[in-house]
Amino acid sequence: MVHPEPAPSAGALEQVRRLAGSSATIDSVVRLEGGQHAATWRVDTASPALTVVVRQFPVGDSAGACEGLVLRALDGLGGLAPVLLGSDLAGRWSEFPTTLISWLDGQADIAPTDPDAWATQLAHTLASVHAVWGDRLSALPSVFAHSGASREVLNGPVATRIRSHWPQITASPEVLTHCDYWSGNVVWRDGVLVGIVDWSGAARGPRGFDVGWCRLDLYLLFDERVADVFLAAYEDTTGHPVADMGLWDGWAVARSHDTVETWVANYRPLGRADLDEDELRRRHSQWTSRLQEQG
Repeated sequence: MVHPEPAPSAGALEQVRRLAGSSATIDSVVRLEGGQHAATWRVDTASPALTVVVRQFPVGDSAGACEGLVLRALDGLGGLAPVLLGSDLAGRWSEFPTTLISWLDGQADIAPTDPDAWATQLAHTLASVHAVWGDRLSALPSVFAHSGASREVLNGPVATRIRSHWPQITASPEVLTHCDYWSGNVVWRDGVLVGIVDWSGAARGPRGFDVGWCRLDLYLLFDERVADVFLAAYEDTTGHPVADMGLWDGWAVARSHDTVETWVANYRPLGRADLDEDELRRRHSQWTSRLQEQG
């Protein structure tokens, strides 16, 4: 969970000011809602103008170091990812492990007027992420090194089936995996998806890890039809079907079975106050039952 600091540390703000220039002043500091892992702010300077995102992680949390590693490897990902501008993981100028990253000019939108077109853009963007490869990604960890992707966290009605297919899961070809690709971690401008945020968990892993996770989010937000629109658009973009989609969907619900109620803190600030703990559990159980029916 995010620590409750109401503002970035004074040292972080001073680093932002220095990035802007010797004559710069801090003009505004705005808390960015929707995440649970890091406390995040948009910081704007004046004279000259610069916008920087400050992310503070709990003491002892390795996510800040992971984010720095990933962002250096991605190098902006053609504009889809932020650029690392600075970091302090050892407490030189910040009270907490801190990263300073570039601002992606857009905002989250999890209540679109046209869910089909919106889901299609989510799919096209994820397909472009999964198409990235090269030596720069060799430094990234395997998704299976993350505790959230282990067999131990699986629970619920489909957990046994997912464990029985674990060799198939771990043997799947690797792609660049965001590891938390849901609608609250992308930003939009004028109806166009322009970037992806929160790369702290990115890794090398099966494409189904991200695809199943996003489909779960779409089911919680809307329904199975929108999740299927997303899948069809993803497969159309990549040029081939996602094999054993039921397995990836099942993996997503099994690894979220024990935690889905905590996602209220993700959805509520972004305009979905209807998704309270009971409703999230109801929809998660409904999706789980549907996957069981499909086998």
